[in-house]
Amino acid sequence: MVSSKRRADGCIALDGLRQSGALKLLFPQGRPPVEAVMVNTAGGITGGDRFSVAATAGADSQLTLTTQAAERVYRAQPDQTGEMITTLDVAGGARLNWLPQETILFQTSSYRRSLRADLAADARLLLVEPLVLGRAAMGEQLTAAQFYDRIEIFRAGRRVYHDAIRLHGDIAAQMARPGLAGVLSAPCGAMATLVLAAPEAEAALDWIRSALPAGGTALGGASLLAADLLHLRLLATDSFVLRQSLLPILDRLTNGGLPRCWRL
Repeated sequence: MVSSKRRADGCIALDGLRQSGALKLLFPQGRPPVEAVMVNTAGGITGGDRFSVAATAGADSQLTLTTQAAERVYRAQPDQTGEMITTLDVAGGARLNWLPQETILFQTSSYRRSLRADLAADARLLLVEPLVLGRAAMGEQLTAAQFYDRIEIFRAGRRVYHDAIRLHGDIAAQMARPGLAGVLSAPCGAMATLVLAAPEAEAALDWIRSALPAGGTALGGASLLAADLLHLRLLATDSFVLRQSLLPILDRLTNGGLPRCWRL
């Protein structure tokens, strides 16, 4: 659990911190307040692992969370699934940036994750979830794996966004279907979901669309679901190509404040 607050002197500071198990938080010096870097000291996730993250941006504060490196989801034993549960709360006038680096799925992995964000009426949320479907440099293809993902966003108690992904079995074959990612020039090896819930979402739509790849090794689409809610999906042949399109967008949406670990 981690939370931020705005102090009486106007400075944004850490409000609360509680951690246990293999998931730890680091706070880089010289970064905009408050930036927390998640480190999985276990080295990855496998079947049977259970992780949870709870983050709160207090009133009129800002909180950014990212990961030290890409998270790895290793092979699982039969009938065992790794799980990650994330809950985000953003109070009035606050902003929370949820910016984990890629999650890499390995062959025969099984992974379930869910994220719920509760926003005040005037809160802001920037969320990204990049996913890598096997390591392209190693020639990996996911022909036997499981991935379940759910993202829900509530504003002032009303659900405004719900996205779910279910990939099971031969993921490489599923992603090759024209209705999914079969339109790329090579098999799809990476994808990302981005959501901006903020008053400036509508103004960002045109420049984001102009920055998206139009096909070949990467393809993206952005939609305005409401005046303050923008959704983006990116598909790419590998994680390197995905980053080429994703980083400039994230950099602009964070006003140049993208965590340094994204550039290492």
